[in-house]
Amino acid sequence: MPCRPFTFRSLSLGALSLLLLATSTHAAELDPAPEGSFTLVVIPDTQGYLGQGTKKTPDSTEPVSNPVFTRHVKWITDHLADQRIAFVSHVGDIVDKSNANEWGIARQCLDVLHGNVPYSVTVGNHDMKGSGDSSLFQKSFGAERFRDFAWYGGCFEPARPTPELSGNNANSYQLFSAGGLDFIHLSLECNAPDDVLAWADALLTKHASRRALITTHMDLGVLEHPKTAEGFVKDPKGRMNWTKNHGSRGNTAVQMWDKLYRKHANLGFIFCGDQSRCTALKLDSKGDHGNTVHALLSDYTSSGPLRLYRFLPWEDRVQVITYDTTLNELTETTEYVKAREEHQFSLPYAMRP
Repeated sequence: MPCRPFTFRSLSLGALSLLLLATSTHAAELDPAPEGSFTLVVIPDTQGYLGQGTKKTPDSTEPVSNPVFTRHVKWITDHLADQRIAFVSHVGDIVDKSNANEWGIARQCLDVLHGNVPYSVTVGNHDMKGSGDSSLFQKSFGAERFRDFAWYGGCFEPARPTPELSGNNANSYQLFSAGGLDFIHLSLECNAPDDVLAWADALLTKHASRRALITTHMDLGVLEHPKTAEGFVKDPKGRMNWTKNHGSRGNTAVQMWDKLYRKHANLGFIFCGDQSRCTALKLDSKGDHGNTVHALLSDYTSSGPLRLYRFLPWEDRVQVITYDTTLNELTETTEYVKAREEHQFSLPYAMRP
């Protein structure tokens, strides 16, 4: 019997649906990171908790869960090898209402990474009280959780008798190497006070031979505190000049730049979240030593996307990939940021000897 040429019309509706699904799934797969490259993953704010007593589903009787956070960490562990993931950082707002139920789920999620890849957690404004009290964060992610890992450097230990303010891993650092390059990464709490910045300054000076990365919750966003809801979307944007935590002790992002970031020649990247209605921003600034510091906001409304920073040393380039672990596809556009080039782009970063 002669073979008929293949056409979609030859397929039953069910078979056609399966073929299209398979084609779509294959098309959505992220290409493997090439040999010699490595990837840093930045998890945006994960406030999307569901279940009893949560902000999104207050009338629910279901147990508290966080499906997006759960998918993020599963995707990361599933792709440690093919994406050559060397480090994972969370930008803060780990929880939403900062209660025992949500912290329990956050701990379960990050337990999936624990022991599998170096990672850091950053204290956002939802992870502490306005005063700066981060005791519930410290209970779940205190220094004792990380001390046995060789990559864990330590944390800021306040000299004052108030460890709930900035103490016990609310500010931490990690040391790791990838692609023949040595890094120091700092997680700095939202609106970190002066004593924290002095500690960070000393660390970056001590480790001046390492390439420096910083994650903090508030850096880029709306310049001044908006007076209307519309202002969070439409007001001028850049390095933020307002605070949410620590009262008069808290530093704005502008102050953190002037007091810390700009002073260090080894600093290359600042990662942040907090501003969901800005969603994705990038700002290049020159430090005092002429070095370019790439500041990058990613806060995808606690929905499916996360950020991959694929370092390509032979090209002196970092490929920035925004990937949705719920839809299993590249993020091309969002409600507040329509342009693809704000989600998928590259940055120059000198890595060759």
